[in-house]
Amino acid sequence: MTQFSVPALPYAYDALQPAISEAIMKLHHDTHHAAYVTKLNAALEGLGVDSFDTEEATLEHLLSSLDSLPNSVRAAVRNNGGGHYNHSLFWKFMTPGGSAMSTELREALEAKYGSIDAFKEEFTAKALGLFGSGWVWLQPNLEITTSPNQDSELMNGGPAPLLGLDVWEHAYYLDYYAARKDYVDAWWDVVNWAFVSERFKAE
Repeated sequence: MTQFSVPALPYAYDALQPAISEAIMKLHHDTHHAAYVTKLNAALEGLGVDSFDTEEATLEHLLSSLDSLPNSVRAAVRNNGGGHYNHSLFWKFMTPGGSAMSTELREALEAKYGSIDAFKEEFTAKALGLFGSGWVWLQPNLEITTSPNQDSELMNGGPAPLLGLDVWEHAYYLDYYAARKDYVDAWWDVVNWAFVSERFKAE
């Protein structure tokens, strides 16, 4: 069976500074993401399935079909496969210095939320209100949702997200300690709106 692997970052470890430090990027990517991949591969190894590979669509299929997996590996695949999928997208959701969103996406967000600032305020509020560890998502219908742990809408038969923010403490504690709001506020400066816009256009 072809094993999953950690994708390389699309930028240098220090490229997102000062929003996210080189130290946190190395820890987050090389330690936390790598651990999800190692545990995912270990969980799948004994299944005798040779159709899984590193293509995102295949990982999406795996996560949307959790009920078809044996009980002995389902939780491990949910947690670690979810961690791999979410983080693989998370690195792409950011870019040095941020980027501009398309007119199409901007107008759609303004129509739904009144303004981009109002959208960001609601997204930030969801991030700050999420108890414990998890993610905040912008869905293709432009709804803002949250999920605990490494879950996502894929596991409920839903779509792939347009944008996601990791609010596990491992994403920010070296830089911001327990100040989640400072992390979220800084994160807006590195959002890759060009990538998000392409995902919105493809819907």
